[in-house]
Amino acid sequence: MLRHLRSKHPNALANETPTTEHHSAPTGEGRKKELDDALINMIVKDLQPFSIVEDEGFKAFINMLDPTYVLPTRKTVKTMVRHKYREEKEKAMAQVRNIPSVCLTADMWTSLTMESYLGVTCHYTNSNTELGSVVLGVSKFPKSHTADNIKEALSEMITDWGLTGSVAAMVTDNAANMVSAIQKLGLRHLPCFAHTINLIVKRAVEEHEVMADIRSRARRVVSYFRSSTKATEKLMLAQERMGRQPLKLLQEVDTRWNSTHDMLQRLIDLREPVGAALASLSNDIMPLSSADFDIISESLEVLAPFKYATEELSGEKRVSASKIIPIIRMIQHKVAEKTALARNVSVSSLGIALQQYINKRCSTVESIRVLALATLLDPRFKTLGFGNQDNAREAERLLTAECASIIRLTSEHASQAEASSSQAAQNAPSSDDLWELLDSRVSETQRHHSCNADATIEVKRYISDAYLPRSEDPLKYWQAHKEYPHLYTLARKYLAITATSVPCERIFSKAGDVISKKRSRLSSSTAEQIIFLNKNM
Repeated sequence: MLRHLRSKHPNALANETPTTEHHSAPTGEGRKKELDDALINMIVKDLQPFSIVEDEGFKAFINMLDPTYVLPTRKTVKTMVRHKYREEKEKAMAQVRNIPSVCLTADMWTSLTMESYLGVTCHYTNSNTELGSVVLGVSKFPKSHTADNIKEALSEMITDWGLTGSVAAMVTDNAANMVSAIQKLGLRHLPCFAHTINLIVKRAVEEHEVMADIRSRARRVVSYFRSSTKATEKLMLAQERMGRQPLKLLQEVDTRWNSTHDMLQRLIDLREPVGAALASLSNDIMPLSSADFDIISESLEVLAPFKYATEELSGEKRVSASKIIPIIRMIQHKVAEKTALARNVSVSSLGIALQQYINKRCSTVESIRVLALATLLDPRFKTLGFGNQDNAREAERLLTAECASIIRLTSEHASQAEASSSQAAQNAPSSDDLWELLDSRVSETQRHHSCNADATIEVKRYISDAYLPRSEDPLKYWQAHKEYPHLYTLARKYLAITATSVPCERIFSKAGDVISKKRSRLSSSTAEQIIFLNKNM
């Protein structure tokens, strides 16, 4: 707060009471711009239709808040959204172009209006060693979903954002066309680990005769209650009579095995109310038996590690790719432990099947270069994150080689700068010219050995440093340990890689609210602008 004293004779100031001047609220055009910006922010954040400015109730509400504010027209709102999109995209582009290495996730989606879209998100560590992300785009994809067409669309987006040569890895599901497109781009592809877990659990459950039967009957029970108003009312009434907080049954989604876990868990939680409701209704639904519930309960114990792993690896605000290798080991350990303790033969056989599918799908994960380096550069795991110490040693060798490469590049830049600044006596012939080739080779060999030695020392010092507690943020460690300058650069690169393509799936859950039959007049370009602003503002 600033205090302003009127200019008077010094002796008069003693009798003057200082006045405090408050900053007044914006008026006129300034106030209108402020309210217009707030309106656009509300529309894109809450995914409101542009027509809200024409709704009588909304206009009356705004008039009550500020009678002087004139709402923009629907057409003007659309123009303001377009301008806001351009402004925010320019800001995001400027930020991303200063990032030396990024990770991308991509996925395809088909709307309820049967239109296809390609979504791409970008993930990185900023100059403060914090995770950041931006939606690059959700573009309409009218062409057939061939690898070449996907490659062309991805290449255009990468070029548009100035990311050519900066993509460390691209994470997608295992769809053949998507994998092929990324390979054609010459980028490193990483399979979404959430999809891998989903395939492991789905295959094990579907091929397990007892569990497949229980799951099928559980789906039928849930479908019955979710499709019958009377059955739903009976279920709610049964819960109220038992003094419970009313809950609804959950139906599974085929593409997310976690939803199967949640469906079965909710059936266990509502076992008594569901039984009471079914008994009071005329239906041909076969209720689950006590034996069925015993199998479900034990099976959920065996499946729990997969659920926790999926949830932990799907967060956008946490380092995730470095966890894949150690978390697979922990899943294997926990599933084996719970299988050994299982009392039911069916649950034991399910646990054995799960272990077999884990080994089949994840046996080579420690040999995936980017994952191995991410694990080694995570101070919570380092070499202890590996199940096979030969793989840990190979990862350490690869890390040392990359570290030496950075040191060598830095040294070359310094040598070039030194050479360009010392031009004196170059024109004078010298007997040293005779030995120029040999001298340069000796110098290069010494520099190569020196870079390797420096890299080895830096890596060894880091490996021998104390481990970080698992609950701590590895990026904060690297922000505080820049005494490993070249490893710091590599940590920013590899710890920004995501374990899953879930960020893209989250975009499409938002896109479903924007691109719908109720908003059929919305053009694809305007829809992309709204989704971009919703996720990036």
